[in-house]
Amino acid sequence: MQRVAGPVALVVFALLAILAALAYGGAASAPALLDPGPVVRWGLPVANLFVNLSAAGMIGALVMACFALSPQKPEFDKTLDVAAASAAIMTVASAVTGVLTYLDVTGSGLSFDQQFSDGISQFATQVAVGQVWLAITLIAAVTTVLCFAVRNQTLLVFVTVIALSSLVPMALSGHAAGTAGHDQAITSLGLHLVFAAIWIGGLLTIVLIRKSLRGERLVEVLERFSTLAIICFFVVAFSGIINADLRIGTLRNLLTAYGVLVLIKSLALVVLGLFGMVQRRYLIRRLKRRGGRGTFWWMVSAELAFMGIASGVAAALARTATPIAQTTVARPTPAEVLTGEPLPAPLTFEHYLTGINVDPLWLIGCAFALFFYIAGVVRLHRRGDKWPIGRTISWIAGIVALLWVTNGGINVYEKYLFSSHMLAHMLLTMLIPVLLVPGAPVTLALRTIVKRTDGSRGAREWIMLAVHSKFAAVLTQPIVAAALFAGSLWVFYYSPLFRWATTDHIGHEWMIIHFLITGYLFAQTLIGIDPVKYRPPYPLRLLLLLGTMAFHAFFGLSILTANGLFLANWYGAMGRTWGDTPMADQQLAGGIAWSIGEIPTLMLAIVVAIQWSRSDDKETKRHDRFADRTGDPELVAYNAMLQRMASEGVADGRGAPRGSAGADRAPAGAEREAAGGVLTAERPASAESDGTGSDGSTVVPESER
Repeated sequence: MQRVAGPVALVVFALLAILAALAYGGAASAPALLDPGPVVRWGLPVANLFVNLSAAGMIGALVMACFALSPQKPEFDKTLDVAAASAAIMTVASAVTGVLTYLDVTGSGLSFDQQFSDGISQFATQVAVGQVWLAITLIAAVTTVLCFAVRNQTLLVFVTVIALSSLVPMALSGHAAGTAGHDQAITSLGLHLVFAAIWIGGLLTIVLIRKSLRGERLVEVLERFSTLAIICFFVVAFSGIINADLRIGTLRNLLTAYGVLVLIKSLALVVLGLFGMVQRRYLIRRLKRRGGRGTFWWMVSAELAFMGIASGVAAALARTATPIAQTTVARPTPAEVLTGEPLPAPLTFEHYLTGINVDPLWLIGCAFALFFYIAGVVRLHRRGDKWPIGRTISWIAGIVALLWVTNGGINVYEKYLFSSHMLAHMLLTMLIPVLLVPGAPVTLALRTIVKRTDGSRGAREWIMLAVHSKFAAVLTQPIVAAALFAGSLWVFYYSPLFRWATTDHIGHEWMIIHFLITGYLFAQTLIGIDPVKYRPPYPLRLLLLLGTMAFHAFFGLSILTANGLFLANWYGAMGRTWGDTPMADQQLAGGIAWSIGEIPTLMLAIVVAIQWSRSDDKETKRHDRFADRTGDPELVAYNAMLQRMASEGVADGRGAPRGSAGADRAPAGAEREAAGGVLTAERPASAESDGTGSDGSTVVPESER
């Protein structure tokens, strides 16, 4: 009964909420022109609601399979069945939504003649909103097949990525497409959709597979889901606040129909947060004592009911007019035509330092990176282990720098000035990785995250798999890392990728991720602490560094001396009345790539030199400890050989002259150590200060070490 009650409560309350919200907000009212009829006006939001709920079931089930469940237990296959069924429902719901959207846009009626078929075919392939629903339908269909075909846990990560990609077209359409603050609206809506889907779908999956979760297994899975739910709650709340601010604007607009619906959705979110707190602090503890299972499942059903309310209101909000009208500027400036935003204030050093242009993705990412790192350090200290303070400081400095680059003054001017774009690039690929890599986040994670023993994969297991994978072994090869680091400069700026990353928000986010990763891999190869498959010797590290420095300098000079503008119809068409001319700004960008970009490289060289020196010192100390512990048998054998040769020379009347080849030859072990720059001919612990051992053999004086 309780297995059915949860999903039924989710669907029923979602339907009731969307119908009430549509009636209250007027989203289903007949328009003055091209009325598609009540079936379309009411049916389209409802179909969209089923798309959202089925997407949540698909994504939530896949995430649970990847991070919470064991392939060795029946729960795993049943979860994938849930994902497949949800994806199939999403395929049908998306197709229906696409047809209803066509009817809504054209105001035509449903028919089955050739004209209707040609019209909807053209709509799905040539009109942007039609292409959106065609893409969603195809992605859902592909995911359905993959959920049946794939049972390998590693491959399921890629299936999950494909499933998540179905939400990208949703984020790129709707209110976000015409909102001031376009980039923020798209990013915040995307985050909202992804983490709401994981939250709702994860809980729904637990309810549907509950018969496979018996005894302590249920508690283990619930605790893992609870951690995911906490993360989802904060992301959904934060992204919802940003969306509400963009679409409501002022507190007075909260009294409009749209504002009231936002308040209702916010209230449902607060209630869900309380449910999560009660579940984590009270009900799971009761389950551990093998009591209160009936109460727990009814609480879960109530939680799903509130999730249904929030989902229904959200689907209605997507059709409800916002208080801030999405109007087109009558006489837009060139900057507004290109970017959708007016030109920022004239660039000054103060504006660079204090300017703010929030990117929700990186703001949330930096916040979590700081929180989990500090939490790991605290966990180590609580159990009595030490973690170098320098690593913590380095990590915090790197994350703060990343936060400033992606949310501060550089991000304000990056669209309008090539020099700001280049400065962001240099910091992302050269300075920030130099700060992050010494923080050793992988080592910290492996030391603090609890290892699982049930066959499932948590964060620790996925990190271990990634570190030891063949793909990681290739990427962390010194030559490969250096080629990616230096070669991607030319590929990026001298290909269509530069235009895509500059003019498209998705491309911009890709650019940040790409240059951050390539810079991190190169810095990890040179100065990394975290484990890698192969660590090059220090001479090779310096050689790679010198080579990339020359490559970087040549790249900067190529931009500095270029005769034409990069993206002339973008940077050259902004209509700026302040700052350098576009050509002078481009030359400044080349100077940044040539000069400022070399400063972090010099820092890398210094760090490599220091590590090299410390490595020699450690090797010397290691050999000293070995000699003190074992008496250095190789040295003893060498001295015995010298004594034997001297005795044989006296016996036959020949002496081994001092400095002869035989007398100067060190044992094999000594030769090997000497090649590394460490003198190993040392006095054993039992040697006397006069140069003879306890057995009378000759030893090398301590002063000659």
